[in-house]
Amino acid sequence: MIPTLLGVPFDATSSFQRGAALAPPAIRESLRRASSNSWTEDGIDVAEPGRLADAGDLAFPPDRFWTEVVEHGVTRVLDQGGRPLILGGDHAITFPAVKAIAARHGKVEILHFDAHGDLYDSYEGERLSHACPFARIMEAGLATRLVQVGIRTLTAHQRAQIERFGVETHEMRTWEGAFPVRLVGPVYLSLDLDVLDPAFVPGISHPEPGGLSVRELTAMIQKFEGPIVAADLVEYNPLNDPSPRTGLVAAKLVKELVAAFERNR
Repeated sequence: MIPTLLGVPFDATSSFQRGAALAPPAIRESLRRASSNSWTEDGIDVAEPGRLADAGDLAFPPDRFWTEVVEHGVTRVLDQGGRPLILGGDHAITFPAVKAIAARHGKVEILHFDAHGDLYDSYEGERLSHACPFARIMEAGLATRLVQVGIRTLTAHQRAQIERFGVETHEMRTWEGAFPVRLVGPVYLSLDLDVLDPAFVPGISHPEPGGLSVRELTAMIQKFEGPIVAADLVEYNPLNDPSPRTGLVAAKLVKELVAAFERNR
């Protein structure tokens, strides 16, 4: 099963600022940028035939609800023999994506990198907000384990949700450096770029100081152990990234995720 890019240009549930819907083509452009190359740090050329496929971007017609579009798109990649590597879009897309993956592979274990817990029962009156996907996933029984890394914005409500769902949350206030994460699998890996300190990624909508460095995050992806069946990279906002420094970080992380797929078949 070949890792397969699937663009999900959706940000209709974003709070504060829109723009993440523009990310999929911007990430692809950074992947092709001549300032770097197509190799991962451990020696995999993602441009080599058979290493990485691309299923293009989803379209969101007005006569279909957006969660159905995402779920169907992920299922199509699975039906074609791919392992979805989803380019968001905002974090709301993770709920229907995990729903599609669980329908094929059974309940998953989730490794979630983020500054935010995204566990609100409802946010600004919206239960499908990008602040709520993991509440929807856990209450639907789609995951047996949720491990969160990089969190640094928890409210009292979200702490109660952590207790309710038995979430394993590694907060930045107790962070002591990168560590290997082991999951039994099948594993869904969800990577919100704002897990990184905004000094490294200005192109995000919800910058939260005090995050991981690019090196710390890359090291955890490289040391990760567990069979990955799908992954997403979300919340890149090209409107805030003219350099495009954040796009280059996103492209690097995509390459390292491809390598992680390869190591953790």
